[in-house]
Amino acid sequence: MSLLARLDRLPLSRPHYLLLLLGGLGYTFDGMDSAVVAFLLPSVQDEWGLTNAQLGLIGSATPFGFLFGATCAGLLGDRIGRRKVMMWALAVYALFSIIGALSPNYEIFLGARVLAGFGAGAESAIIAPFLSEFVPAARRGWFVGALAGFFSFGFVAAALLGRFVVQPVPEGWRWAQVITALPIVMLLWWRRSLPESPRYLLANGRTAEAEKVVVDLEEKVRAATRAPLPPIPEAVVEKPAEARKIGLVSALKYLWSGSMARRTAITWLIWFVITFSYYGFFTWIPTLLVQQGITVTKSFEFSIIIYLAQVPGYFSAAWLGEYLDRKNTIALYLAGAAASAFWMSQMTDPVLITTSAAVLSFFLNGTYAAVYSYTPEVFPTWIRASGTGLSSAFGRVGSIIAPSVIGISAASLGFAGVFGLTTAVLAVGVVCTLLFGLSTAGRSLEDLTETDETKAVSR
Repeated sequence: MSLLARLDRLPLSRPHYLLLLLGGLGYTFDGMDSAVVAFLLPSVQDEWGLTNAQLGLIGSATPFGFLFGATCAGLLGDRIGRRKVMMWALAVYALFSIIGALSPNYEIFLGARVLAGFGAGAESAIIAPFLSEFVPAARRGWFVGALAGFFSFGFVAAALLGRFVVQPVPEGWRWAQVITALPIVMLLWWRRSLPESPRYLLANGRTAEAEKVVVDLEEKVRAATRAPLPPIPEAVVEKPAEARKIGLVSALKYLWSGSMARRTAITWLIWFVITFSYYGFFTWIPTLLVQQGITVTKSFEFSIIIYLAQVPGYFSAAWLGEYLDRKNTIALYLAGAAASAFWMSQMTDPVLITTSAAVLSFFLNGTYAAVYSYTPEVFPTWIRASGTGLSSAFGRVGSIIAPSVIGISAASLGFAGVFGLTTAVLAVGVVCTLLFGLSTAGRSLEDLTETDETKAVSR
């Protein structure tokens, strides 16, 4: 009797939603930490008399840490387990956020931001593949998309911190970092009850442990639904491919070999396009609003409106991903982002700029919801965490260079040029996704990844 068939036939219920909440809260605090940097920059500049070049390094510090955190988390997640990586990533993030808050000088603050980004990047790369391995195929797109939607709550919270803590409170930039770290310390305790992924356990020959996790989940679902469990369907694939001890070189060799190369290329491209556009936009939007004649206070208030638009963006894409397929949802939201970026490039009125920016925020974040659902689906279990982590890491290259590219473009091309450039990048993503993306909706993870062709490549 297949453990995976037993797992996949369980209806979504309270135990699944608890996993969603625990993973989602992690994403909320990751998003808060990433977004709050934009609101810290003016205060940090005043604190230490920094140049624009030094501010640019701070803006790139968190995504730089994200890159290495995502890479390490993926490789370690496939070696030592998803759950252990999540726990250690949380601890690293919380520790260095506090160090950042206490920093006596620019150099320590910059280093703390890099290492906090390392922890946050590690966690954000591992949560989606971890939770995707618990969810039935029919609801996986919505579930993981909704999971990514928790990022939006973090961005809204960061905007509120910027407006009501960073700006008016003495040493507010320090207190804001303490606030972003403390809830994660509490979350470490909540996550003590998280089970390891049964798919990971099976792939590593730990069948008895996998059986225990599945039995426990079945009992919790039965108690939550107060109904008999659905019958167990005949399993097409009994277990995922056996685990292999992989490192960075062997992972890259597999991901770019044979039938995996196309999957890897389009996934990496999507991550780069969305992350470049996203960080270029959100890092600079408060500053660009000020340059358009909006006061700093109004800029922060408008940013709250723009960040609020993320919430329906994420959850609408999570819902559509089950009906339009993840690939088509990604393309649709990238197209919407391209159109709204072009619209924004033509605006000069502050209200219309804010409106178009909110629409752009809606579509950019909707794309992320679909991307977080799509990525774990295209890689086999034994390399799922590594594949997801390396895809996210490649996207972080976009987040590192975006602030500098956008800053240079703003100086030479102006406000319209910045968002004209964003439009072009997004348009490339739309075309490539439609032409080369993989349809994943309604298919089990094993059906998508444990084909004869991919098994042959992995040997």
